[in-house]
Amino acid sequence: METSDRPDVFARERQQHIARIVEDDGRARVTDLAAQFAVSQVTIRKDLRALEIEGLVVRAHGGALKPSSSRPERSFEVRQRLQRAEKEGIGAAAAALVVDGESIALDASTTALAMARHLKMRAGGTHLTVITNGLRIATELAGHPGITVVLPGGFVRWEALSVVGPLGSGLLEKVNVQKAFMGAAGFTLETGLSDATEDEAQIKRAMIASASEVVALIDHTKWGRSAFATFCATDNLSAVITDEQAPAAMTAELRRRRVTVHVAPGLEWSAAPARRRSRTR
Repeated sequence: METSDRPDVFARERQQHIARIVEDDGRARVTDLAAQFAVSQVTIRKDLRALEIEGLVVRAHGGALKPSSSRPERSFEVRQRLQRAEKEGIGAAAAALVVDGESIALDASTTALAMARHLKMRAGGTHLTVITNGLRIATELAGHPGITVVLPGGFVRWEALSVVGPLGSGLLEKVNVQKAFMGAAGFTLETGLSDATEDEAQIKRAMIASASEVVALIDHTKWGRSAFATFCATDNLSAVITDEQAPAAMTAELRRRRVTVHVAPGLEWSAAPARRRSRTR
C-alpha cells in the first residue's frame, strides 16, 4: 500500500531532474521514478502534476510523456485537468450572470465547459440559446430542457475539440448575442485576450462581433501572458471573471478602465453548487 512521504524540501530539485529524464528519454513511468528517487508513487504523481502545469511534461496513464514541440497548444484533455477548482468557480460565476431568455456565445475553452455544466444546474424555467464552437460544450448542453444549442459549421480541430473556419462566420453575422463568454490562452492589458492559434482567434472574433457584451473567463495563469493571436482588445471587454490569485495591479487597472472584475472562489468539481455568486472588487 502506498503511503504519503514526509514534506520534502528538495521537491523542486527532484521535479527538475524528472523533467530532464522525460526530455531525454521521451517518457517516464511512475513506478520507475518512485524507485529511483525513493519516494512514493503519490509523490511522483504530484511532481508530474506540477510539471504538467508548467508545460514540461504531459501526464499519461502510468507516467508522463515529453510534450510535442510541434503543437502550439495543449490538448483539451490536458487543459481540462489544469486549475480545475479555479475554472469551476469561474464557471459558476459566469453562469450566474446569464439571464433567462438570452442568446449567449461560448467558445471551446475548458473554462466555458465548466460554465456550461453550471448552466445545466440552474433551476427550472431556463430558456437560453447557446451558440458555441465547442464540441464538448455542445454535447454537454444538447437535449437539456430549455437550452437550444447552435453549432456553427466549419472544420473540426481535434486538439481543442472545436469547430473553426470561415464557414461559421455566415451564421454569426445573422444572429444577435447578448453576452459572449470567452476563454483565452493569454491576457495582457496591451494585447488583450489572445489564443494559441489564428483559427481559434478567428471564430472568437466573429462571436464577439455579434455580441453586445464580452465577458472574459481567465484564471490567474493566463494573466500577463501573450499568446499568438489577439482576438479581443482590452477596451472591448465588458467584464472579466477570474480567481483570487489574479494580479492586483492588473485588476485595478481594468477597474480604472471601467471593466467589471468578478473574483470567484475556487470550487471542487464534485461539490460545485448550482448558483454560487462571485465577489466583485
